[in-house]
Amino acid sequence: MAIITLTTDFGYKDHFVGAIKGTILSDLPEVHVVDISHAVSPFNIQECAYILKNAYRTFPTGTVHIIGVDSELSAENQHIAAQVDGHYFVGANNGVISLITSEIAPEKVMEINIPNLNTSSFPVLDVFVQAACHISRGGKLEVIGKPFNDLKELREFEPRITNNGKSIVGNVIYIDNYGNVITNIQKSLFEAYRSGRDFEISARTNTMKTIHDSYNGIINYNFDRSQRKGPGDALALFNSAGYVELAIYKSDLNTVGGASTLLGLNYRDTVTINFL
Repeated sequence: MAIITLTTDFGYKDHFVGAIKGTILSDLPEVHVVDISHAVSPFNIQECAYILKNAYRTFPTGTVHIIGVDSELSAENQHIAAQVDGHYFVGANNGVISLITSEIAPEKVMEINIPNLNTSSFPVLDVFVQAACHISRGGKLEVIGKPFNDLKELREFEPRITNNGKSIVGNVIYIDNYGNVITNIQKSLFEAYRSGRDFEISARTNTMKTIHDSYNGIINYNFDRSQRKGPGDALALFNSAGYVELAIYKSDLNTVGGASTLLGLNYRDTVTINFL
């Protein structure tokens, strides 16, 4: 069963998503086309990588993932296809694939070069769909490209160890639908430097001294309801993807607000963990 996924910043108002799906299905009527997200913030590489990195693993090996963010071809933004962890990724060399491969080395990376393509200002349709359909039919990467060894790496999105190992300085890399704020500090990095020490998380004027494993971890059910923490209270947790996340328990951006608004945190803002 061939599967092609789509992750883009196209939204749903315009014709782009429909045109991509229609072209894929015209070429491969039996393929399953799955939307991962079309609500990536425009040109937000880190947001795209976070969403795709935490979704692709749930698909069967052999799945082809089209990445439709910042896809315009240039001398510094080549079109590439990569085989990683048994999956295939088709997109531009803008940093998304290198963020996905930060923990798993790619098995193969090719610069796409398909002869006789009619290209326009819509490379996801003109190039990526053609490459994805070729791979989904069982075609080899070598047929559509040549070996490529210059994956763009985005070091700015890596957390930094400072103060002789006493601090981890990270950044906000994603804000979810609830307004929860995800940092680029992974649990594995936190545990590697903690060494049993107490700690304090600082984000703007906010501080937290506990990291939970679930959202309702802030609730002490031994207390009377009137004395418990609950909806509206801030917390830090290791989320399901293994990152440090700051949240407001049972938040709603449309009513009371979420961590992003109530804690005043935006994309790229600094979050620091100090070991005491």
